[in-house]
Amino acid sequence: MNKINFLKPDKDNFYTYFYTGSFLFFLSVLDVFLNSFFNINITSFLPGFLGFIFPLIIGTIGLHLIRIEYSGLKNLDLLNKHINTNNFNAILTLLIIFIILKSAPPAMSWFVFDATISGDSKEACTGTGACWTYIKVWFNRFMYGMYPNEFQWRINVAFIILIGLAFVGYFSGERLKKYLTFYYVIIYPIIAFILIYYLISGGHFGLEWIETGAWGGLSLTFIVSFFCLIFCFPVGMILALGRRSNLPTIRYFSVGFIEFWRGVPLITVLFMSSVMFPMFLPQDFFLDKLVRVIIAISLFEAAYVAEVIRGGLQALPRGQYDAAKSLGMGYWKMHIFVILPQALKLVIPGIANTFLALVKDTPLIFVVGLLELAGMLGLAKTNPDWLGFAMEGYVFASIVFWIICYAMSKYSYNLELKYKTER
Repeated sequence: MNKINFLKPDKDNFYTYFYTGSFLFFLSVLDVFLNSFFNINITSFLPGFLGFIFPLIIGTIGLHLIRIEYSGLKNLDLLNKHINTNNFNAILTLLIIFIILKSAPPAMSWFVFDATISGDSKEACTGTGACWTYIKVWFNRFMYGMYPNEFQWRINVAFIILIGLAFVGYFSGERLKKYLTFYYVIIYPIIAFILIYYLISGGHFGLEWIETGAWGGLSLTFIVSFFCLIFCFPVGMILALGRRSNLPTIRYFSVGFIEFWRGVPLITVLFMSSVMFPMFLPQDFFLDKLVRVIIAISLFEAAYVAEVIRGGLQALPRGQYDAAKSLGMGYWKMHIFVILPQALKLVIPGIANTFLALVKDTPLIFVVGLLELAGMLGLAKTNPDWLGFAMEGYVFASIVFWIICYAMSKYSYNLELKYKTER
């Protein structure tokens, strides 16, 4: 056997280093796992402080021993490249693992084992765990706000139809695919508005009118996010093109618009749209508060979308513009068929990030009296019959928002991979 230098692992004695390091690493994790879940301390023979840091020491040594450059094992090389790059990162990795293992038992006890879900009143929650009875009782309000129970089927039907129409592109033939852009940009938003206005609002076709002040919960979160997403994107794209225009009037207007909206907080924009904007309207002119909120958020987010798209436009080489012009394309034809498709493909992560921020900003509409999911949680936690259960409500909201945002991020990642080309 070649001489082994434990200070610098190499490939000459690969399996010696690998098995020894793996054993020490799993031993450190096993020690913390047994201590956390079964209260078994296999290092109890050591002095107090040394026994406390012993798993960290042997785990660090173990990760050091398997840190072999170009080992030939794909998973090990990925581990060493992205996580186990040096001893400092190894210590951080172990600390994260140990914290998860230490926090898992009490978290599971609070979430599941000691939690209460039966009953329909506060008195049912007598344990030390979470009171999911609170979520069960208020679930209907968290989903629909103060919308009357007997009419909630209208919201469900509207959403089902909109989701079904959103998948038209997946089932369209080759002859219809060239019209999909027109469908999703023009036709689909119009259909969505008609469904929301005539079905959810009512007041037509024998349906009882439900004012937007009664809308709320997760359904209102979806409505605001949906319309703001489909409105802010085309406005942002026009602003991005305008900022790069050779016409001074268009360029300066676009720059002023973008910098103005990016320079103020969203909560101020919402307050102005709800309180100040109606003062400038004619006395006999009425614009619904929800409509004003959607317009305000759309204009605010459009400024950020414009900057993201502008980054994609600037990333394209000048040759793309020259090639399009050499084919006799005009300004709009060149940008629609050559420039924008490439620019948007480059900035899919940035656009997705802006859309995620938009969804997470929707709870701010509580400042104008619209109670979406987070707003309904704030209302529920102040109910005298359910005081003291705010934690469960915010945990529920965080899980819901995480699911929504994670689904959006995965979709954008798959979209990025689908349109990825080698440059």
